[in-house]
Amino acid sequence: MENSKNYIDNENRIIKKFTSFLKFERNLSDNSIEAYLSDVEKLQSYIYKDDISLLNVNRELIQQFIYQLHDIGISPNSQARILSGLKSFYNFLRIDDYISVNPTDLIDTPKLGRKLPEILSIEEIDMMLAIPDLSTPEGQRNKAIIETMYSCGLRVSETINLKFTDLYLDQGYIIVTGKGNKQRLIPISDSAIKEIKKYILFRNEQKIKKGYDNFIFINRLGTSLSRIMIFNIIKDYCSAASIKKIISPHTLRHSFATHLLEGGANLRAIQMMLGHEKITTTEIYTHIDRTFIRNEIVAHHPRNQKK
Repeated sequence: MENSKNYIDNENRIIKKFTSFLKFERNLSDNSIEAYLSDVEKLQSYIYKDDISLLNVNRELIQQFIYQLHDIGISPNSQARILSGLKSFYNFLRIDDYISVNPTDLIDTPKLGRKLPEILSIEEIDMMLAIPDLSTPEGQRNKAIIETMYSCGLRVSETINLKFTDLYLDQGYIIVTGKGNKQRLIPISDSAIKEIKKYILFRNEQKIKKGYDNFIFINRLGTSLSRIMIFNIIKDYCSAASIKKIISPHTLRHSFATHLLEGGANLRAIQMMLGHEKITTTEIYTHIDRTFIRNEIVAHHPRNQKK
């Protein structure tokens, strides 16, 4: 029992070092770090019944673990994600000389289907945006959220963390902080600007808790929204609009990119909008042709088309 306690304590120290590695050397977001640690924890739960340390895991044991994930109904996509997290963990152990052989090296990633992401049509987005009760603060806020996510191709985390200091509505831009704290400048449609301004009128009447004054989208308690709240808002509106597709907030991001591409937008502009190039605050006005990007989005995004 004492030996078990010793190796558990040692593993806890290693996992703390792995967490620091992900945060400071790989510059990952808190959500990504939690996902990696969750992958390691799943393996721990599997091997602890046999009193095996993470440092003593071999290829066969990893393979058995993946087989078990399959047997209990975990999808190939989720299996691949978990295996990816374990590969990163054991790469870290190998680099730091905790182990001499990485047990995940020769394990193949589960075969994934070529399922395309679900996309909402322009008509379905309009149907969903017709649902909110715009006479209420929550209804106007929700419409502003959906317009902003669809107009700018934002992730959920980017939306709930959007601040007033990120808005340059008179110039038609917002600054978004994405994964790894990378910032990018994004043109925002006139439709989204209009809905944000309408929501701000409601928000100005609301009591905001200390520390949340700069957040744009606020809940009834005067604090920032959660990811699950955004998910529920979009899910409920799609249901109310009789949209039968399986959707998530990320569906709006997929729809954004697809509709731009179908409309003839330059692929490089779309990639930059989605955050595939590093753009810091100080580089915004020197490294980007802002007119080029805005013209591409204004010309091709359906929310900018005149009725």
